[in-house]
Amino acid sequence: MELRRLVQMAMLSAIGVLGSLFVSIPLGVAKAFPVQHAINVVAAVLFGPLGAGIVALLTATIRIFTGTGSLLAIPGSVIGALLAGLFYRYSKRTRMAATGEFIGTGVIASLVAVPYAALFMGTKVGALFFMPGFMVSSATGALLGMLLVRLMQRAKVLEPSNLSRS
Repeated sequence: MELRRLVQMAMLSAIGVLGSLFVSIPLGVAKAFPVQHAINVVAAVLFGPLGAGIVALLTATIRIFTGTGSLLAIPGSVIGALLAGLFYRYSKRTRMAATGEFIGTGVIASLVAVPYAALFMGTKVGALFFMPGFMVSSATGALLGMLLVRLMQRAKVLEPSNLSRS
């Protein structure tokens, strides 16, 4: 992996951590961070599924250790980032990356969060407990991520090989 990509990934992770300080939605035992979901969409477009997953994992880990995120930050961000990257890889459309983020986080991660929370946090909740909050957070963040990608395209910040169709 080239140095430029590593620096870009670290910068996106830093933006995700800083964004979590200012924008969060409390959801009982969890906190939702739309900025993280926006970063996931941008990372999916720039780096694909593996790179987006690494950015999400790094961001979630830092947030957990700094106290700005719960243990649910890992499944809540990594699954969405991976799916966003896969959707983008096969469609080359930013809106599909956003759709992947929403499905990955809002649906799949919210269901994975139930046994994960029981195992690691000692919390027992129903199967759909996390879904509304995860959906609101991921939908808001995915839309913000689409906007950020479009603004980056217009400002010619994205390399031509990474440009997506909307």
